[in-house]
Amino acid sequence: MSDRPLNDAAHSAAETGVSSEPTVKNWLSILVLGLIWGGTFMMIELALRGYGPITVATARTTLGAVALVGLTFVLRRPFPRNPAVWAIAVPIGLLTSAVPFVLLSWGQQYVPSAFAGLAMAAVPLFVLPLAHVFSDETLGFHKTIGVILGFVGALVLMGPGLANLRTGALESLGQVACLSAALCYAVASIMTRRCPPVDSVALSAIQLLVGSVVLVPLMLWVDGVPGWVPGVPGWAIVVLGVGPTALAAVLRTQIIRSAGAVFMTLVNYQVPLWSVFFGAWLLAETLSLRFYAALAIILLGLLVSQWSSLRRLFKIAQ
Repeated sequence: MSDRPLNDAAHSAAETGVSSEPTVKNWLSILVLGLIWGGTFMMIELALRGYGPITVATARTTLGAVALVGLTFVLRRPFPRNPAVWAIAVPIGLLTSAVPFVLLSWGQQYVPSAFAGLAMAAVPLFVLPLAHVFSDETLGFHKTIGVILGFVGALVLMGPGLANLRTGALESLGQVACLSAALCYAVASIMTRRCPPVDSVALSAIQLLVGSVVLVPLMLWVDGVPGWVPGVPGWAIVVLGVGPTALAAVLRTQIIRSAGAVFMTLVNYQVPLWSVFFGAWLLAETLSLRFYAALAIILLGLLVSQWSSLRRLFKIAQ
């Protein structure tokens, strides 16, 4: 998969059922998945120390595509034959790999990795108003309040960067790039709901293949043929291609099939927390109090917007 946190709108109808109560294995799997996706932004930061942003985006997309295509064959998952699936899978692939990967890699040159991780936490909140307009999901009271809180959190997150947009300040443009990547994922989630039934692992492989086909020529034109950069940057790209894609796809499928898509939404709360941990504690990024305030507001928005689902999951009294 990619950097985006999972949400209900991103799943096909075949994946939304709950077969059993969450087990200890499910809780461990959701923790590992949050760790993998939360660490993605640190890996991007490390890879950028030796490669350009387009090369980082291309390498992780291509390695991920190879890994997931191989996984599809190993698991004997069928590739779709319906032309309607391919017609919608191509734009979904652009919005889930090529475009957001480049935006994130470019943006992280100028903003902390923790900022990018927190921007991804806004994906479910972006999905809600889009689903209300373009899908059959109504925007009720709790969801509306959650979206408003998420919008406020995004404004707090950007802070002074909003005033510097007119001057073309690179930090401000980097912030916009990360939030734009989150919007790409949200739009792709709505499109995925309209996709005909298809195996989730095969669809993920197609999405990365589309991204690779688009990005490889762009990389060759801009950066040329990349070489291996020894040490941390080279291995960071390898981790990016395999961890958040093939391994995460297996975990995602296992969790949804055994515990359900509602349980899967718990990963939304982990990704920004892990990204802050890795950014602040391992990369020694300086994060202002404004950043932590935005983190609290956005997580509160997620909690409010998903309150009904979480109440059913944890059987909280009405």
